[in-house]
Order: sequence, then C-alpha cells, then structure tokens
Amino acid sequence: MTKGALDGVKVADFSWAAAGPIITKYLAAHGATVIHIESGTRVDMLRMAPPFKDNKPGINRSGYAANYQCGKYGITLNLNHPRGVEIAKRIVAWSDVVVENFTPGTMAKWGLAYNDLKKLKSDIIMLSSSNQGQTGPRANFAGFGTQLVSLAGFTHLTGWPDRAPVGVFGAYTDCISPLFACVALIAALTRRHRIGKGMYMDISQNEVALHFLAPYIMDYAVNGRDWNRAGNQCTFAPHGAYRCRGSERWCAIAVFTDDEWHNLCKVIGRTELANDPDFATLTARKQNEDKVDKLIEQWTINFTPEEVMGWMQAAGVPAGVVESPEDMRNDPQLEQQHYYWFFDHPEMGRCCHDGIPFKLSKTPAELRMPAACLGEHNEYVYTKILGMSDGEFVELLKEGVFE
Repeated sequence: MTKGALDGVKVADFSWAAAGPIITKYLAAHGATVIHIESGTRVDMLRMAPPFKDNKPGINRSGYAANYQCGKYGITLNLNHPRGVEIAKRIVAWSDVVVENFTPGTMAKWGLAYNDLKKLKSDIIMLSSSNQGQTGPRANFAGFGTQLVSLAGFTHLTGWPDRAPVGVFGAYTDCISPLFACVALIAALTRRHRIGKGMYMDISQNEVALHFLAPYIMDYAVNGRDWNRAGNQCTFAPHGAYRCRGSERWCAIAVFTDDEWHNLCKVIGRTELANDPDFATLTARKQNEDKVDKLIEQWTINFTPEEVMGWMQAAGVPAGVVESPEDMRNDPQLEQQHYYWFFDHPEMGRCCHDGIPFKLSKTPAELRMPAACLGEHNEYVYTKILGMSDGEFVELLKEGVFE
C-alpha cells in the first residue's frame, strides 16, 4: 500500500446517494481515513439502486453503493436519537473534514451546522454539496442529479429537433460536481496547513454543471441565439455515430477540417468525394449532410467499430467506438491504465470498481478496501478510533443509538 497525498487527513462523511459519496471516495483513494455515517432506520437510497449482484436485491448488494462507497469505514448512527448527535460530535472532533450533501438545513436541524462544528474544532473544514446551494429562493428545493440535468439545460439540448427531449443518462451532475469539490477541499486543506484556519464551502451542483454549457450560455448572452436539440449533428460535418458490422455496433466520427475530410475520403476509398462540389467545403457538407452520412455508413457497415476507429485515427480523423458496458470492461486502454479495481465484498464476493479519473505522479490513487455492509465497522470505529469502552459501546447499542 503506497503513501497517499492525503495520508493523515480524517474525514467525517455524512453524505448519501451519489454526489457526496463520490467526493469522499476520491479522498479515501488518495489516503484519507474516511468514516461514512449512515442509518439503518432510513437506508441510503443508493443501497437500493440496481444493478444488484446476481440480480438479487439487498441493502448490501447494490453495484452503485459498492462502487461509490469503497475505501471507507462504514458505520450506522441514528441522528434522531437523543444521544446520536452527541456521538456525531465526537466523530467531528476527531475529523479534519466534514462532508454532507443533504437538503440545506438538515445538518442545522441536528445541531451540526458549520457554526456548531467549529465550536467543537476551530479549524474544521466543512463542505456542503447540494442541488442549488445553501442560500437563495430555490435553495431548499429537494431533488437529485436526475432533475438537475434538466435545470442546468442538458435535457433541452439532448435529442432530436423534431422530438421531445431525451436527456442524458443518469444523474450527470452527480458525476461532475465531485471533481470541483475535491479541488476546493484540497485548497482548504492547504490553507489550513499554512494559517491554521478552517472554512465552510458551499458547492452548488447546478452551478458547477453550468460550466459545461458555458459556450451556449455565452452565445445567448452575446448573440441572443437559443440553441436547441440537434441529434448527433453539430456545426461541423460529417459528425455522427455510424452503424458498423455486428448487432448494435457503432463508431462515432467527427470531421472538423477540410484536411480531415480529405483523409476520411482516402480511408473509405472514395478520394473523388474530397473535391466533389457537394462535399468539398464545410458549407457544402452541411447542406448535403444526410447524403454524407449515408455514404460513410455504406462503408462503416462492413467493418467492426474497432477497425473503423483504428483506420480513422491513423489517418488523423477523430473517431471512437461507441462502447457498451462489455466493451468498457474489456477496453485495452483502461486495462493498461489499471482503471478497474477488484475486491472481495463480504456479501457479494468478487466485485469490479471504477478507479479514480485523475493520477498523481508521486502519490497515485489506491482503492484500499471494499464498500462496507451496513454498519460493518461499528465496533472497530467506535471502540478503536473514537476510544469508546466496550461497556459504553454495548450500552449505546442496546439503546438503539447505532441503528
């Protein structure tokens, strides 16, 4: 086990669902000791989200939960129990960082808002990741990333111009906001190391998502142009996903310059198309886009997407296989990069986990253990890390504090 960049950093993780757990997974992978706090009285929805191992539902069998909660100690704590908040504060006093992603006001209801926590530990760093931030007219609107993709504008832009919006797959904002949160936390830890002060950070997942649509927002602000759905088309042509040999096998090809168009024509063996008046310029290709797409697909249908991608890439034409989950699991690039990690889960057995999407040269990320079953590390965390006596642990257990 290598030394991580965040070795020695202690994290109290009150998060649930996806956005928060992804943040703390990244912290754990870089060496932080993370205690993930949840409750059996209101099981995290992610534990009940398919796919389940062997298609058998169960609170310890979700692939999502296993993926996002790996690398952390997992405990249960009932914050609605009179003594639950007392124990939570002991965990905070042990911590350097607190992460939560509840609806704004939830932590304050338990007496665990930032102003409460800094009384316990003056240099505590707290990060709240919520839909639309902690303040403002819509701060208390509950929701998930599956709704935020619409509020942030992605759904409006995804689909075909003559049909209803399709939307992107899943809770997209949950997958992009954690990277911003991690950078903010590293900055806060660096600041605390230099001047000894903690801080509070308010991450709006909606505002993070808007960064990824900045060109469209700017175009409207400057030119008054309101973009709409365009299928696979863009301002360049050809640009699309083309059917290849096999069942549901496709390759995406994007041509941005006339030189790339000329190279594509060579690859498909139709060099005469390069200077054809119907296709020689971008304007001409856009005017004849359907015809261009048919010509390309007449060629791609004869080959596998891997062959198409290889030949196009070799000729300097941007192209990529439209990968299925099976393709991704067997992708040679991901294999070479050691992207996937495997652990033996107490209930599910051998499981595959996503790695970390960024690498540090001197302290590479390392997933250190599988996701915990519900309450799996209660005894270890409460007695070994927090220093409870066996008697106190048994007493609180009997009282239902650890439910």
